[in-house]
Amino acid sequence: MSGVTEHIVPGHRSLLLCNPAVDGVQAAWLEPQFWGERARPVAVGGRGGAFFVQADAGELVLRQYLRGGMMARITHRSYLFTGFNRCRSLREFRLLQRLRDMHLPVPEPIAALAERDGLFTCRAAILLRRIPGAVPLPVSPAVGDPELWQRLGALLARFHAAGLDHVDLNCDNVLHAPEGIWLIDFDRCRLRHPAQRWQQANLDRLQRSVAKRCHALPAAQRRALWSALMQGYAAMKPDQERQ
Repeated sequence: MSGVTEHIVPGHRSLLLCNPAVDGVQAAWLEPQFWGERARPVAVGGRGGAFFVQADAGELVLRQYLRGGMMARITHRSYLFTGFNRCRSLREFRLLQRLRDMHLPVPEPIAALAERDGLFTCRAAILLRRIPGAVPLPVSPAVGDPELWQRLGALLARFHAAGLDHVDLNCDNVLHAPEGIWLIDFDRCRLRHPAQRWQQANLDRLQRSVAKRCHALPAAQRRALWSALMQGYAAMKPDQERQ
């Protein structure tokens, strides 16, 4: 696995993971206030808490882990602390490192922080390198191109063959860039033995998102594009045991 620097932040009950390829990383980088006007909120997708950051190290994305549903009314950022090894930001950082080692198109992790903010709770954030020129699939100028969807299907088959279970595979977590197609947002995702059940669940979730987020496309066109995706997926998918 790629190298990673890990240490307890002095004076805090926190754990910081740093990409050794980036100099000067510090825990303060994981707070938008540190960047001031160089941080601006991401307008598309998610629950908020994501920022584009213009740093000396290049363009970055800062994402704080926020609560959803009923729990968000009680606490916006705090999660139950069950040990640093289980903190979501640190797990996502390490998963990204593993996926990049497998040469899969995912963002480069720069830093991840887990910080105790109470007796039984913690807050978390992750900092990633921004993918140049990338936009979510629904707003890509090529969203209606069947060739793009066929390439996306082939890419999803690669991720599945590697064992990646993307539990939040939706249109906004598929980015189209001049360099190709990327997947993002691997919170709660994991590597597991390839199996039809969870792979199909990933695809079903994406298909529901296509119907919702690509609603500007006629239904017949969406069906044709999804068919192109599945053709690309089937062409790349290796034979495997059905589970």
